[in-house]
Formats: sequence, structure tokens, C-alpha cells
Amino acid sequence: MQVVKQISVFLANKPGTLADVCEALASAKINIYGLTISDTVDHAVVRMVLSDPDKAVDLFEERGTLVVENEVIMIENDNKPGSLGAISTALARAKVNMEYAYLATSPKAKKGLLIIRPSNVQKAVKVLGAF
Repeated sequence: MQVVKQISVFLANKPGTLADVCEALASAKINIYGLTISDTVDHAVVRMVLSDPDKAVDLFEERGTLVVENEVIMIENDNKPGSLGAISTALARAKVNMEYAYLATSPKAKKGLLIIRPSNVQKAVKVLGAF
């Protein structure tokens, strides 16, 4: 488990914008560890955990793209039923809200990657120290 910087970029909700983002990151040799997209009528919010978030912020700001930075917790957890439930329950008991989360794993993988944005990062780290 580690606290990492997540960046959110606000993009036009149209074909090709994600491709442009991915190409820009690849050209800068920045790897994407986690990504989620939330769409609205006129724009999309792309949240990403990256290998070099500071370099990515500079890259997007140079292009005039709105970028927001947040601390999130990245957890490599067991890929088995109940893992997310145990984490959610521990946070709930400590009165820490999980504002949003995203995760992915291959069906045969032993571990998955969970990214959460808790209401209180430091308290969540303390609660989840056993995971």
C-alpha cells in the first residue's frame, strides 16, 4: 500500500481525446498504472495514477489542459472474493468515506490493483496498515 499522486484531466468528450492523452504520455515515457473515465454531457474527467505524475502535470499544463492533483491510496490486494469488502468494512468502521475507487485484475492473477480516494488519507493508511 502506498499513497500516490493521482492526476485528473478534463477533456472534451469526443473520439480521439483519450488517444491523444495516451500518445502524449507514451512519448514522454510515462506509464499508466490506473485509469478511470467519468463522462458528462460536454466533457470527460480522466483520473490517472502514473509513473511520473509531476512530469505529466507539466505536459498537460503546457497544452492548456486543466489538471487537478489528489492524493490517493494504491493497494495491491488479493484477487479473491471478499477482499474489497474487507477494505470497505475497515474504512467504514473508522468513519472514513471512500469517495471513489477503481480497480482491475486479470481473472487468473493472484493480485489486483485498487486505487481509492478516502475522505481522510492519513486515517485510511493507518486503518489499512494490516492489508
